[in-house]
Amino acid sequence: MLGQVNSTIGVFFDVDDTLYDHLDPLRFALQHVLLLAEEFPYESAYHRVRYYSDLLTEQNRNVNAVDGVAILEEMRSKRYILALEEFGISLTKEQAVEVQSQYLARQFKIKPYDGAIVLLKQLQVQGVTVGLITNGPLEHQMRKIKSLCLDDVILDNHIFVSGGVGLDKPDPRLFAYVNEMTETTAEHSYYIGDTWRNDVVGAMNAGWNMLWFNPRNAQPESNHTPHYIVKNYEEISRILLK
Repeated sequence: MLGQVNSTIGVFFDVDDTLYDHLDPLRFALQHVLLLAEEFPYESAYHRVRYYSDLLTEQNRNVNAVDGVAILEEMRSKRYILALEEFGISLTKEQAVEVQSQYLARQFKIKPYDGAIVLLKQLQVQGVTVGLITNGPLEHQMRKIKSLCLDDVILDNHIFVSGGVGLDKPDPRLFAYVNEMTETTAEHSYYIGDTWRNDVVGAMNAGWNMLWFNPRNAQPESNHTPHYIVKNYEEISRILLK
């Protein structure tokens, strides 16, 4: 797909649930705090937690980029309360806070999806600018990036964390800023991400090429049409490296 590759072409990845499985920490937290059975529909609950997380982020625009710690903590608790209510589970504020605590503790025991690191290196060998664009507080997201050893692969100045930049996805200005800082263009930039509201809408509104990473068969939330829909890194590699 990239044709004659060079450093003016950029391929950028989301981190959470795009470069590693984000469901594992959530499953652990819900089981640990709420003692939920193995049969509970964790994947469906995960979709709803992510939905409310993105919705609350949009409602509190750029909360990761300002001194909004109290607001961020409130949002994190509220997403569990709203999501689990759909499954007939009423969480107290204290339980939601504990779920978040256990979720965070587990987030750093993670590993990349099969084929992810290999693809990043192959793209770099072909001369492509490869980077990360992720929402969240700078220190927190960098801890995950280091846990995944992505900082050994991606150049420091190609890692863009919303809390450090001052803009959150889906704000198209964040994607424009990435283009400016990496000397790439929207027309020749590709984004791989899993969430509809932040990743698909954000990248496409910025004029980027979008590969929607959708291994859990989530449903679209608007009339945006991603250029590609992919379920694993074998599919991503076939598209990007052909």
